[in-house]
Amino acid sequence: MGKATSIAVTGTPGTGKSTVCALLKEYQVIDLNELIRKNSKRFQFDEERDSIDVDISILKGLLPMMTGIRIIEGHLAHLLGPDIAIILRCSPKMLKERLKKKNWSKEKIQENLEAEAVDVILIEAEDTDAEILEIDTTKMSPDEVAEAIREIIAGERRKYRPGNIDWSKEVLDWY
Repeated sequence: MGKATSIAVTGTPGTGKSTVCALLKEYQVIDLNELIRKNSKRFQFDEERDSIDVDISILKGLLPMMTGIRIIEGHLAHLLGPDIAIILRCSPKMLKERLKKKNWSKEKIQENLEAEAVDVILIEAEDTDAEILEIDTTKMSPDEVAEAIREIIAGERRKYRPGNIDWSKEVLDWY
C-alpha cells in the first residue's frame, strides 16, 4: 500500500463493523457513529425515522487527516471516498437476531433486513471509485473477520470480490 490508504469497513447495521474494527488495533480506525454523535448539531434529526440525517459533504470535512492506513468504520463509510470499500454482509436471518439483541424496533429491523437483502450498500459502493470487496460474516467469528480484513490489507483480494453473496432464497421465505 502507498503513503496513505483509506479503507471503508461498511455494511448494513448489525453485520459486525464495530466489533471487528475494535480488534484492528494496529490500524488507525475512525468510528463514524462516534464522529457523527460528537458533531450532531451540524446535521438534521429525522423525527419520523428517529435518526440523524447525515450530510455526506459535511461528514467528509470532519474526517481527521491521517497518514498510513486509515480505516473508516460505519454504514456510510463507502460514501466518503475510500480507496477500498470492504462491505461486511450477513444473512438476513442472522441479521434479524443480531438487531433484536440490540433492542431495535420491528420497523428498523425490517428496514435493515430489506437493505441487506437487496444489496443497498453494495449498489451504493459501486457508484464510487473504491475497489469493492465483500466478507460474509454470517458464520465467521469477529476474529476471523478481522483476519480477513488484514488479508485484504496485505493484498489478498481475489476471494473477496463481490458477486458471491445472494440472499434471494431467504427473501423468498418471507412470502
